[in-house]
Amino acid sequence: MMIRSHRHWVFSSGIIIFFSLLVHSLASSSPHFCRDDQRDALLEFRGEFPINASFHVMNQWRGPWNKSTDCCLWNGVTCNDKSGQVISLDIPNTFLNNNLKTNSSLFKLQYLRHLDLTNCNLYGEIPSSLGNLSHLTLVNLYFNNSNNFTSTFPFDMSIFHNLEYFDVSYNSFSGPFPKSLLLIPSLESIYLQENQFTGPIEFANTSSSTKLQDLILGRNRLHGPIPESISRLLNLEELDISHNNFTGAIPPTISKLVKLLHLDLSKNNLEGEVPACLWRLNTMVLSHNSFSSFENTSQEEALIEELDLNSNSFQGPIPYMICKLSSLGFLDLSNNLFSGSIPSCIRNFSGSIKELNLGDNNFTGTLPDIFSKATELVSLDVSHNQLEGKFPKSLINCKALELVNVESNKIKDTFPSWLESLPSLHVLNLRSNKFYGPMYHGHASIGFQSLRIIDISHNNFSGTLPPYYFSNWKDMTTLTEENDQYMTEFWRYADSYYHEMEMVNKGVDMSFERIRRDFRAIDFSGNKINGNIPESLGYLKELRVLNLSGNAFTSVIPRFLANLTKLETLDLSRNKLSGQIPQDLAALSFLSYMNFSHNLLQGPVPRGTQFQRQKCSSFLDNPGLYGLEDICRDTGALNPTSQLPEDLSEAEENMFNWVAAAIAYGPGVLCGLVIGHFYTSHNHEWFTEKFGRKQHKALTSVKCSL
Repeated sequence: MMIRSHRHWVFSSGIIIFFSLLVHSLASSSPHFCRDDQRDALLEFRGEFPINASFHVMNQWRGPWNKSTDCCLWNGVTCNDKSGQVISLDIPNTFLNNNLKTNSSLFKLQYLRHLDLTNCNLYGEIPSSLGNLSHLTLVNLYFNNSNNFTSTFPFDMSIFHNLEYFDVSYNSFSGPFPKSLLLIPSLESIYLQENQFTGPIEFANTSSSTKLQDLILGRNRLHGPIPESISRLLNLEELDISHNNFTGAIPPTISKLVKLLHLDLSKNNLEGEVPACLWRLNTMVLSHNSFSSFENTSQEEALIEELDLNSNSFQGPIPYMICKLSSLGFLDLSNNLFSGSIPSCIRNFSGSIKELNLGDNNFTGTLPDIFSKATELVSLDVSHNQLEGKFPKSLINCKALELVNVESNKIKDTFPSWLESLPSLHVLNLRSNKFYGPMYHGHASIGFQSLRIIDISHNNFSGTLPPYYFSNWKDMTTLTEENDQYMTEFWRYADSYYHEMEMVNKGVDMSFERIRRDFRAIDFSGNKINGNIPESLGYLKELRVLNLSGNAFTSVIPRFLANLTKLETLDLSRNKLSGQIPQDLAALSFLSYMNFSHNLLQGPVPRGTQFQRQKCSSFLDNPGLYGLEDICRDTGALNPTSQLPEDLSEAEENMFNWVAAAIAYGPGVLCGLVIGHFYTSHNHEWFTEKFGRKQHKALTSVKCSL
């Protein structure tokens, strides 16, 4: 049996070898597919770019670009099997670093159908010679910046009568919207976002047989109304005209676009009523406009999965159609004039919702306790409303929750220590509510192991914190490796969604749009917490901001604070701390703001650069402190042992008093850090001198967007 099998194997192997030799023989005697003129044109095209750039990169491709090999086998090159003509050139991410010449050999490839030069560092103008390639079905010049294309479109685009896909986004093209593209009946996708196209758009001359499905014009300089002729784009599935200057209302003719699924009109100057037909979309992004109402509808079903209405002028109760959105994953109604209670019907989409932002409205009543099935919820923001009652305990079921923000409401409850069981909770903001009672209840605690930012300031928390209170706050002890620099609450169909927050201090409105993943902050200020500062606080070596001001902490300032080597802001003011300021704090090289005022401190102020840069006011009302001669050397400096006039002391102390939060939520943190240091460190007196105290209080907005 074994012998027969072996013979069969030998016989089979012999047949395989015979046919392999036959195929090889036939292959070696057959002509190359690549035509000589096509090969030469490709080699000449390569020669138009710097050798140290293109030659090096191109030789990393599948086959070397030289005359000894078949150009149809070169990586990035595809030929017609029969004619040998080059029909596709796909060389994305190749560092060409030059412009396209008018007489470029590229334009000799007259049968080219696919041209992909994405991210190739091309710049200058697109030569009209591109029109020679009339067989193109795909043109992709996406993201050619370091340098980038800067020209207008030099010719009638309708000559590309076979074109299906056209992408020149993320360049610097200027001039009017190239409406000749709309004359191409075969064209399915147009991507022009992130350029400098100007003027109005018009679709009146669109081909009657247009197949256009995707029209992406966001982040340009287009203006004027959305034309009623948009109704001609009957096959349109996605329309993005965001970040432009469009004005007026949404035309009612948009109802004819029955295939439309995704609509982004955000960051324009649109106004008026939102047509009822838009409830049938999958994605509706209307944020940062002036829309005020929804058209009445008898529609019984809505399919929206992403609804962003933030920063408009909507008012009254939440539209009842939202209650019909059973598959909703993203809902942002923030920064409007919505009022009334938050309807309990939002439980209808609690199983699918990931991002729920109802902040900056006029909602009243309680926050419904309806989150028992919200297992996908990542971010909850109901800040800056008038909500009262209890904090919803059903949030304990939200195991994916990363951010909770109930700032500036009237919620009256004890500290929700049960939130520490949530494995991914990074940001907790309870600021400016009516929370009360002790932070610690004497029972076993696992600690907030994932918490990175906590703000419980301006409540009525009381009691003491045990020495080990922060022992298990692991994410403030060490950094974990993460790919994204910022916390992304939700990946929208078009972009990342970064949580936004505003912090108000004495009339200064600071708006921050991103949260850095490496940022760590604690603000317990403005409460009634007493006793010693917990020893375990010294373990939190990733901490950037620590604010314990306005409490009743006693005893000495602990030396272990010097272990917090990344600390940038430290506020211990308005407590009952005594003894000396530890000399070790002078070694904290990142510490740019500190405040020890209104305590019972005594002894010498530490010598060191960080201390010498502080303002005299940071040491106010500590009669036993000395060694302030250099810090308070200005002739107009206030006596550090005296009380400030009430209007100035409040302004100056609160100027920091939540720069910390501003930095943290600083959803534009890096920018927030700069602004935080500007206001709280060495430039405060300059600011006061330049603008005066009254103007300082009247300053209305400082915004960071990274």
